[in-house]
Amino acid sequence: MTYIARTEDGTPLLGDEDGFRPLAAANPALTDVTAALRAAADGTLPDPTDATARPISAEKLPLTLPLETLGKLWGIGLNYAEHASDLNEQRPTEPASFMKPRTAAVGPGGPIRLPSRELTDRVTAEAELGVVVGRQCSDVALADVDDVIAGYVPVIDMTAEDILERNPRYLTRSKSFDSFIVIGPWIVTQDAVGPLEDLTVQTIVNDAVVAENSVDNMMTTPRELVSYHSRVMTLEPGDIISTGTPGAHVIAAGDTVEAAVERVGVLSADVVR
Repeated sequence: MTYIARTEDGTPLLGDEDGFRPLAAANPALTDVTAALRAAADGTLPDPTDATARPISAEKLPLTLPLETLGKLWGIGLNYAEHASDLNEQRPTEPASFMKPRTAAVGPGGPIRLPSRELTDRVTAEAELGVVVGRQCSDVALADVDDVIAGYVPVIDMTAEDILERNPRYLTRSKSFDSFIVIGPWIVTQDAVGPLEDLTVQTIVNDAVVAENSVDNMMTTPRELVSYHSRVMTLEPGDIISTGTPGAHVIAAGDTVEAAVERVGVLSADVVR
């Protein structure tokens, strides 16, 4: 496995099962995470074992958002049939896309800050697999999608469901509160993840699995989502497409939420008010 991450002081990291090294220790020409994303998409990212520094375990590093500059944040609604039925909604016949502002993003640990009850009194958390774009691209054919993907990242997405239920046109507002998307703790390069179809995605709240599904049950696959959205707008390094959740769960202050994505990682965040 090859991981791309970043510490709270902004140091870009390259890692494997043994731990993380400074990215520059593997290749001094790679000065930031964006450069590493391009190299990952091009297949030129160095092997972490080639670094001139010793690995440090993730537990000893204060990891933050793996991207120093967030790109566009796409979300996909109702991409699993079971989630659509949970919400008593008809499954869409094409991707149900929405966008979230960069100000909504926080890194591993969060915290997820619940808004005032005057604004919303029912917020749900949803685990998702995120696709990270590594190269600027547009109109990408499905057969060429792997050439523009840098890797994959666990995501926790939040929704103020009571706002959304009042009117579906309120989707953007219901998704855009500060801390309503958690990203991290690292990006795993696509060659390390292997076949996506058998990946399991779990929403976990307070150590209990509240929703689980497999990527092969998605209506639109992660690669298809990249191709589809590249026809809508130019995609750039650091853009993330969060591919939909197997299921959401209402959260409250004091909860701990996890997104567990097989062969990608586990992302955890505390809930506060």
